[in-house]
Amino acid sequence: MSQLWGPLIGASIAAGVWLVCSGWSRRRRPSPWVRVVPYVRDVRPDLGVDPPRHFVTGRAAAALDRVIGGRRSVERRLARLGGGTAAQTIEAFRLRQLGWVVAGFAVATAVALLLWSAGRGSVVALLGVCLFGAVAGGLLCDQDLSIRVARREKQMRAELPIVADLLALAVAAGESPVAGLDRVVRTVRGALGEELSGVLSEVRTGTAVTVAFDGLAARTGVANVARFAEGLVVALERGTPLVDVLHAQAADVREAARRDLIETGGRREVAMMLPVVFLLLPVTIVFAFFPGYVGLHLS
Repeated sequence: MSQLWGPLIGASIAAGVWLVCSGWSRRRRPSPWVRVVPYVRDVRPDLGVDPPRHFVTGRAAAALDRVIGGRRSVERRLARLGGGTAAQTIEAFRLRQLGWVVAGFAVATAVALLLWSAGRGSVVALLGVCLFGAVAGGLLCDQDLSIRVARREKQMRAELPIVADLLALAVAAGESPVAGLDRVVRTVRGALGEELSGVLSEVRTGTAVTVAFDGLAARTGVANVARFAEGLVVALERGTPLVDVLHAQAADVREAARRDLIETGGRREVAMMLPVVFLLLPVTIVFAFFPGYVGLHLS
């Protein structure tokens, strides 16, 4: 085992020196992308803000995407999370997932080395531990994305009644739907405000209001927000009083939230009984019978 530590320490030192030297050289000499792109972006709007990924990291991200698969599912969740184009965002996510895989593999390798130094486990079992760490890192990164999407959608559901009421007040005061949407976006801070800001940006660049709200209904994963957008589209196309539609949407969302709360309480009724049965009831029995038990022993 002592012969193994020398190469590992040497490889770690070499990797650290290489990272420091490469980072210093990149900071010392800016790439042509940083020097040229800001001056030609007005004639080439397709050039993004961020430079393209390094060849090695880009190939690694593409290989990980081919191995894991599920690109459409990741694209849908990233679109629901918001921000960036699908191609750029999924590449960044794959690179982040690759980092999680490397981190999981490194932690599992450290545990395997400790077990090997203690003389426990065979080589095959320790290799399995390393492989399990890498797989667990990738799965945890994917699960983290799902958790962030669910948290964002929960925030959007909570903000929807307030947004609908504010938009109804703005329209009732005489403003157009676009002007009312602008006022709401400048007032609201949150996930739904960011989505409506994107809709407003599309409208300002020439997209029809109905088309922009149709896009919001298509990419969101929240049924209430989709119904809200579709209701606005129908009201604008058919001339339905928009204020009544918005107030009805807000009332429906609050009613749906109340039903969800009642259903959640019903599903967790058994879980709420666990502390009562296994904690409060035994303590009550002890307090009721312990004085009599002590009195019998004293007599």
